[in-house]
Amino acid sequence: MLRRRLNEAERATCEILKALDPDADLPLIFASRHGNTPQTFDLLETMANREPISPARFAMSVHNATLGVYSISCAHHRPLQALAACGDEFESILHEARGYLAEGHRAVVAVFCESPLASAYQEHAEHPGTACAVGMRLSLNRGRKLIAADCPCHRAPTPLEVIAWLNGDTASLFGRQQWQLESA
Repeated sequence: MLRRRLNEAERATCEILKALDPDADLPLIFASRHGNTPQTFDLLETMANREPISPARFAMSVHNATLGVYSISCAHHRPLQALAACGDEFESILHEARGYLAEGHRAVVAVFCESPLASAYQEHAEHPGTACAVGMRLSLNRGRKLIAADCPCHRAPTPLEVIAWLNGDTASLFGRQQWQLESA
């Protein structure tokens, strides 16, 4: 079901979710700035041509479709959250995760993903230029601590920039806040 219904970035998202939560026991947060724009654009063209729209194609074009397919294929029955935040996806992931952790969940799995842009949108939107996904398992008591400071230079980080930051290629990640990982 995953290979047939999902694009490359969405399949990567599901693989990350399975690797970080093998028992399907944690809340999941998924964020994507643009979602699957090629599929959405195809549906818009179909409507413009007054052709019938496939209900299955429409169902797969909504923002939470990836999590829906994943939850069915892995029998995941815990909370699921799909976010689109106009460039603030990384901060939104962290704020949503903090809420789940404050409710008493021991950890949260989050994936930030970007699918390829539809060609009609490519010169009109910021995008990493390729399909990409990054996942994190967040908790209050394990791993390295995140430190945030207000940042006057708002930039919308992409999944590729988050990957580089997590791998230590940059000291800070800039969004609405400046994020740093506590030294190991």
